[in-house]
Amino acid sequence: MKSEKFSPDQLRRIEQLRQLAKEKNAVILAHYYTRPEIQEAADFTGDSLALSEKAAQTDADIILFAGVHFMAETAKILSPDKKVLLPDPAAGCSLADSCEASAFAKFLERYPGYTVVSYVNTSVGVKALTDICCTSSNAVEIVRSLPVNAKIVFAPDRNLGNYIQSVTGRDMVVWDGACHVHEEFSLEKIIELKKQYPEAKVLAHPECKKPVLLVADYVGSTAALLNYATQSDADTFIVVTEPGILHQMAKDNPSKRFIPAPPSDSTCGCNDCSYMKLVTLDKMYAALRDETPEVVIEESIRRRAERSIRNMLAAKR
Repeated sequence: MKSEKFSPDQLRRIEQLRQLAKEKNAVILAHYYTRPEIQEAADFTGDSLALSEKAAQTDADIILFAGVHFMAETAKILSPDKKVLLPDPAAGCSLADSCEASAFAKFLERYPGYTVVSYVNTSVGVKALTDICCTSSNAVEIVRSLPVNAKIVFAPDRNLGNYIQSVTGRDMVVWDGACHVHEEFSLEKIIELKKQYPEAKVLAHPECKKPVLLVADYVGSTAALLNYATQSDADTFIVVTEPGILHQMAKDNPSKRFIPAPPSDSTCGCNDCSYMKLVTLDKMYAALRDETPEVVIEESIRRRAERSIRNMLAAKR
């Protein structure tokens, strides 16, 4: 995959969006899984928590978050005095939706005394029930930071939870949730691609199923996969995560080849996150122009959710 070329209309809208952001003192954030033109318009691209941390460090009055709902919530948790806008309120997340806060609260009643570790890909309600959050890049580190005899509930991704458990050997109860994108990758088709490109390195996100992780040369978060591809001497990579990341990979490494892994029901590399792709340049411009839809969180819930994130950040120091 080569770097994207943008149409005149896209370039015009990007320029209009940036100008409007300057006028309104807004910062534009884009997750790696959004469309290439969205990433091109952003002030910062990256993983969800890293973006929210960067936005909190700015003096912007408005955060325009090109991503999904839980990401915009996280930005609001860390920047309560800033207005946070989500371009499309229908941009949810199959993983976050697989762990509804009220159901999780009932689940936790069965495990008194357990330390609750939740992936950042959760709603603010689940974060408020959590002792310490983690990201895909620091999940193993966070679990290892807990006392060795700690009993742990991990939510919501079963694949990430099982991966952490296999690496750390910790006593963990894992919530049965999953990301629809990472669940659908086909081991057989990845093996077929590897036969076509025997020199290629297989890069996989830990939300993938265990058989996929076992054939990977490297397992890591989107940012970690990007860094690995940049640092590696290899020139061809089979990328087993949402293909939006390929835009940044190709942009940072124009001489290297990046091949998206396909899902089981397709012969193409089109395992897109349908929610991420709801975000368009026109929706971003309209959201910033009208300053809506705005993410609003009840303050007591926000504070409890913030505690779980701050605990994670303290554990990393």
